[in-house]
Amino acid sequence: MSRSTILTLSIVFFVLFISNFVANGIPGGRKKVENVKTNKEVQELGRYSVEEYNRSEGSRKGGVGSLKFSQVVEAETQVVSGIKYYLKIVAFSKSGVSKVFDAEVVVKAWMHSKELLNFKPSPANK
Repeated sequence: MSRSTILTLSIVFFVLFISNFVANGIPGGRKKVENVKTNKEVQELGRYSVEEYNRSEGSRKGGVGSLKFSQVVEAETQVVSGIKYYLKIVAFSKSGVSKVFDAEVVVKAWMHSKELLNFKPSPANK
């Protein structure tokens, strides 16, 4: 093969390779979840996140946590050793004030497990 043919083929493969990432996202990167408000799995993970947060706060403070789950309003997924969910959750405090929280949950379906990794007030509250 001539050098120009090899160069042309290399460019074609490179363009195809890059267009695949543009169309499908970067492997291992975050992917937005569509129709979050009607996605039962995502809403259940949001409820689980608030319950786990309340449980951990209750054990640290000697009582029960004070948040009441409302809904997940945004979600993204990332393939890790399982699926990591990045959730934006609306929850109500004891006084009835709604606040937004960011949660990270890893689900390992083959092990029938899920774990809340992080739960904190969202910068959207400010």
